[in-house]
Amino acid sequence: MNKPKMASEKGVPSNSRAQILLAQLEKITGDGMVRDPETARQITSKLLHLIQTQEKTSKEMMSKGTSGMEVILSSLENTRDIQTILNILCILSELLTLGKGRRVGVFVSKGGTAVLLRILITANKEFHPNEELMLQVHALLAKVGPKDRKLGVKARLTGALNVTINLVKKNLQNVKLLLPCLQVLRVYSANMVNAISLGKSGAIELMFKIVAPYSKKNTSLIKVAVDALVALLKSKTNARRAVEGSYVSTLLALYLDWHRNDTWHRHTVIRKGLLSCLRNVTNIKLGRRAFTKADGMRILYNSSSECLSVRTLDPLVNASSLIMRKCFPKNRLPLPTIKSAFHYQLEHVLASGPVAQLYSQPPGGRTQAQVCSEPLKKVDDVVDDSDDNEDTEADTENDTENEEDEKDCRSLNDDIEKDLNKLHPQKIPSRPYEELRVYERFFAELSEDFQGYNFNSPTTSSSQPAQPIVVPAAQALSADHVAAATAQNVGKPSAPEPTIPPLQVDATQLAEDFSKNEEPHNQAAEQEQLQTPEYVTLNADETGVKQKGSPVGAPKPTQSPLLLEGIAIRCLAAAGGGTGGGGSDCGSEGGEDEGGEGSVLEVPDTAQLLPLHDLDLYVEMVKGTKSVPHYTEVAYPDYFGHVAPTYREPLLERLYGVQRSKIFQDIERLIHPNDIMDRVVYDLDLPRCPVIESDGETLRFNSKFESGNLRKAIQIRKYEYDLILNSDINSNHHHQWFYFEVSGMRVGTMYRFNIINCEKSNSQFNYGMQVLMYSVQEAISGRPRWVRTGSDICYYKNHFARSSMATGGQKGKSYYTMTFSTSFSHKDDVCYFSYHYPYTYSSLKMHLSKLEAMKAPEIYLRQDVLCETLGGNGCPLLTISAMPESNSSDHICQFRNRPFIFLSARVHPGETNASWVMKGTLEFLMGGSLLAATLREAYIFKIVPMLNPDGVVNGNHRCSLSGEDLNRQWQNPNPELHPTIYHTKSLLQYLAHTQRAPLVFCDFHGHSRKKNVFMYGCSLKETIWQSNISAPSSDLQEDLAYRALPKILSQIAPAFSMASCSFVVERSKESTARVVVWREIGVQRSYTMESTVCGCDQGKYKGFQIGTKELEEMGAQFCVALLRLKRMTGLHNHQHLLDLESDLIGTQPKAVSSCPSTYVMDEDEPSFLEAVDYSAESNDEDTEADLEAAASAADEVPERLSDAESNNHHAWKSEPVTSSQ
Repeated sequence: MNKPKMASEKGVPSNSRAQILLAQLEKITGDGMVRDPETARQITSKLLHLIQTQEKTSKEMMSKGTSGMEVILSSLENTRDIQTILNILCILSELLTLGKGRRVGVFVSKGGTAVLLRILITANKEFHPNEELMLQVHALLAKVGPKDRKLGVKARLTGALNVTINLVKKNLQNVKLLLPCLQVLRVYSANMVNAISLGKSGAIELMFKIVAPYSKKNTSLIKVAVDALVALLKSKTNARRAVEGSYVSTLLALYLDWHRNDTWHRHTVIRKGLLSCLRNVTNIKLGRRAFTKADGMRILYNSSSECLSVRTLDPLVNASSLIMRKCFPKNRLPLPTIKSAFHYQLEHVLASGPVAQLYSQPPGGRTQAQVCSEPLKKVDDVVDDSDDNEDTEADTENDTENEEDEKDCRSLNDDIEKDLNKLHPQKIPSRPYEELRVYERFFAELSEDFQGYNFNSPTTSSSQPAQPIVVPAAQALSADHVAAATAQNVGKPSAPEPTIPPLQVDATQLAEDFSKNEEPHNQAAEQEQLQTPEYVTLNADETGVKQKGSPVGAPKPTQSPLLLEGIAIRCLAAAGGGTGGGGSDCGSEGGEDEGGEGSVLEVPDTAQLLPLHDLDLYVEMVKGTKSVPHYTEVAYPDYFGHVAPTYREPLLERLYGVQRSKIFQDIERLIHPNDIMDRVVYDLDLPRCPVIESDGETLRFNSKFESGNLRKAIQIRKYEYDLILNSDINSNHHHQWFYFEVSGMRVGTMYRFNIINCEKSNSQFNYGMQVLMYSVQEAISGRPRWVRTGSDICYYKNHFARSSMATGGQKGKSYYTMTFSTSFSHKDDVCYFSYHYPYTYSSLKMHLSKLEAMKAPEIYLRQDVLCETLGGNGCPLLTISAMPESNSSDHICQFRNRPFIFLSARVHPGETNASWVMKGTLEFLMGGSLLAATLREAYIFKIVPMLNPDGVVNGNHRCSLSGEDLNRQWQNPNPELHPTIYHTKSLLQYLAHTQRAPLVFCDFHGHSRKKNVFMYGCSLKETIWQSNISAPSSDLQEDLAYRALPKILSQIAPAFSMASCSFVVERSKESTARVVVWREIGVQRSYTMESTVCGCDQGKYKGFQIGTKELEEMGAQFCVALLRLKRMTGLHNHQHLLDLESDLIGTQPKAVSSCPSTYVMDEDEPSFLEAVDYSAESNDEDTEADLEAAASAADEVPERLSDAESNNHHAWKSEPVTSSQ
């Protein structure tokens, strides 16, 4: 008889002993196994011996191309002999143990798990099931189960679940059999339906019988039981069963026992498993209550504190921290309402939307008049009853608090526009020309003939000349000189009053004219300058001001805004002076200066450092600025100005464990409530007296000045304060921008500040960004500057619940805390803290006035008021170009035919970096360099430097007074609610109607969650590629000109990153300026330019935080890029356009960000890519390295300049740009 020919792999002899035995086994498979069990027993016994003694045997049996596994499984399924089954199970165990993952995969693919389950069911039918057989089957199931995703379903359908659970119940003392059974239960429980079924069968109670009470015997068994319990408790149903069975206290007691007795930390896996059980139980509200009732907070806090010194125990500390934060009772913010503390009544409200909700009729039958006469209180902050961790029955195992970013990454392409009709840039028919003709007056350059202009006179200008702005220098005078000067100058200015050219359209002035008829100040009023730090409002009719001291030594008086009506500026106390109040004194006269000594405010002479800053002019501009709170105070930083430091400030290195330590300090508040002061020291909801009187041991806060934002300050501990930001007016959220003042500090003491109502799910404060601080003592010493400060900075989710009405309907959301610590270097100092470098509306007006006053005759500059905002502030519009060479028709024709560049900025008030970039752009355009002159000759610039003056003035972060994001109103702006957007779009529509659409449109923004400077543009082709939609080939033929400007910037601007740019059109951005100008106006080069608030991770600024110097430099380099763009697209170079752009750009567009925009703040930005694991201390180096690799992957092309351009470029490099530096 011929032997059966087994299929074998090349190189494996078919007559090897193993192959022969397999052939014999295959021959008797079927009825032969039943008729001749002895033969099958012998063959399988020999085969097992071969595998155990010869390693090559298992390789022969499992080699590719052989049928060894099929033969073994077929024999196992057909035999009824117990010994044969045991032999085959042992053979499989040996094969799968040696082969690891691949062999297990082969076993599963051949149906091995189904065979094992059938054997298990058959064996269970016996009156006395064979224990060894049950042990081997469960051991194999535990080994192969994780590779078979359908094992749980198969086990449930075949009834194997009950077999295993009953086996556990009967063998609680049989450790040998119990261990594999528990391992299988752990695999079964990965299926949530199985977990619920096992819970009903008593699996939870069984696990607790095994793991409790504490014992170090059979620790391997306890470990597996704890793992199975973790899997079971992922089900909310089982978690409730555990809570109802009072097992939460059992888990806590067990964990505490293991913590106390595991002194050598050999069983940290068991301890972590118990914490995982607590984590799953506390995912439900009932579990959190039970945890708190069982004093779980104190137990975990104390045990974790003891583990902090051992670095290897960090997983336990982090897990404990996550549980404690989850169980920290959810509270509402300590505010009467989450709406803004300031109320502005809108005359027109849209029929729907969040603003309409705010204005809806409140309950209680009050009339609309009653609603308007008091703050609205219907939409309030509440603690949601929903369970924030009970979204689905199947929770994920990896808990993280960066949920929103994860959700965005899962929905990678959800926000990309896929409607081809919306992707085709097409000019939507504009409004009738009759409506647009009113905008002709803003384009006088298109009709002006310059006949009255004397081109031969170097001093004649198209604009009215202005007298030079005089900045009074501080002079050292004795006390007698001060008194004499005061007596001689009563009612008169100390220096000639400069003539400030008005920014006007017709007779409308940007800055309102105030009456100059001031009543003479009496002697007491003049000496009021000499008091200790307190705000004083010096109105013309104010009398009886109390004298608080006289000057000593040689003070340096100046004509500060103290002498200007309606505006208050504080004097700084002399060293050793009293502890007079900071901020508003609520009408009180203040205490007497014990020493009777003080010093006047010393104003630094910064005229040389800040040529475009004038203290007196700034105060005049403040007078014309209208705010909802009717501010009468001026912040020192805005008054003194800011001189950028000569050094770069590096990104702050994040210390290991800083976030954890801050969280533990927060948890201490709950555990030791008696240590918490909880004392309100500043509250805008008390408008008459926001500064609470203190005993001199607390800091004093203030934010009642232009662009200020701080609503409430609460002293938590002696040197720790919780700070609450104000919502945008007519809104109940948008908390990010802050700008406030602090005084009354102790020198050298470390203070901690916690901003507790941040909303974004992540922040650059976790990646090296620091807050900004301005010291008045430093300023009067000649260093008026904002500096980065703060240590122990981190950003994390806290226990304050957000109202679903403020989250777009999402329930269970929490606020975030941004915390930092800092100390102060000077006694009696006044310091300011800000999110980013402030740039107020009054600063813009001052800047524009100074630019006009310093304008050279060859510059064409016109300042208009585009419109008036809801708050009554003017929106400035600038036109900048070069004067024509003469009034000849050819030169005037050339002047009028220059292409337009349209720039805008600051639509979002909190993005102050956009204003600093715009400042750099304006100063370059008005500069005297050859490049600037060439640029003016090439273009006509239309610039709206601040699209949202009301938001800037009132300290908003995102919205205007309408309570809406103006950058979401471009599709259909309302002329009454969104006047600046309506009229800016009308200007663009007018240009499109006259066939003069801009060559470039760019809206300057700031970015809070990415580094570097980059652009968003619009591309049909790249959007189609990213969305994977089918499109005709004609749609893929797109001019790459939209990539030219960002590519040029990536070559000349060190802060600019081409790798961060995106040209994909998203649905959520269809009503932004960039997309609307692209689609409706037909501007191919329509951009949003985003500047980081943090710093750079590439280029020469890598590793440094960004400052005003770099931002202004970016604005200047934007201008240089426009000049290069002109030379590429000019008529003389038109024939080389395609070659130049192809060489510059390349053929492959860059990939867009991996995540679309989030709901959080609904910003013009993709989701933050630098993920933070909030459950542990993250190492940012890996993430940063990934981003650096992405940046370096950009196809860098060497810069190509013509000879003339190269010379101009070097000339510009050698000539500093006019700026405030």
